[in-house]
Amino acid sequence: MPSLTQFASPDLVGPIVYGGLDRAADPAWAESGAATRDDYARWCGHLCGVTCLRMALGPAAPPLFELRDGALKYGAYTQDAEGGIHGLIYAPFAEYVRDVHGVNATVHRHLTVDEITGLLDEGRSVMVSVHFEIRRPHLPPPGRGGHLVLVTGRSADGGLHLHNPSGIDAGTRTADLALADFEPFFAGRGVSLH
Repeated sequence: MPSLTQFASPDLVGPIVYGGLDRAADPAWAESGAATRDDYARWCGHLCGVTCLRMALGPAAPPLFELRDGALKYGAYTQDAEGGIHGLIYAPFAEYVRDVHGVNATVHRHLTVDEITGLLDEGRSVMVSVHFEIRRPHLPPPGRGGHLVLVTGRSADGGLHLHNPSGIDAGTRTADLALADFEPFFAGRGVSLH
């Protein structure tokens, strides 16, 4: 499975999320499929879920913004009058994934860590809601949820193998976490894909 980021330049994720680099300064923005630099800058920080889908679909997956456009048509993202972006909304997203990509997607409004491992054992990958600071699990978690990562398997020690669309380097984009390290970041919900 490819390890992809929601930002067009993987080496700029750290400077963008921790250094204040303007997303519009990403020189590879057009590779995302965005129509304009401004569209890319406005949306890339919200596209962790469709990046997870893109990874799950494999090397033949459509460009990131084509997936965004499909999810928008199904109502998986909404925009308010002030231009704020809301989503990923799981039920319309799952419908989009099933209808357009032929992937069995199931919404899990209440999900435990043990249930994640059960879904993995069934051959599913699981998009789970975690706090974005899961990329620094050695620090105390500031909260739960708000960001999606794709759990694809179990690690050798029984933990979880995950792909993080906002990982700041190779070791945080594809990581193995012990269940005890993962759980404090986890919001108890997600979408499984098969």
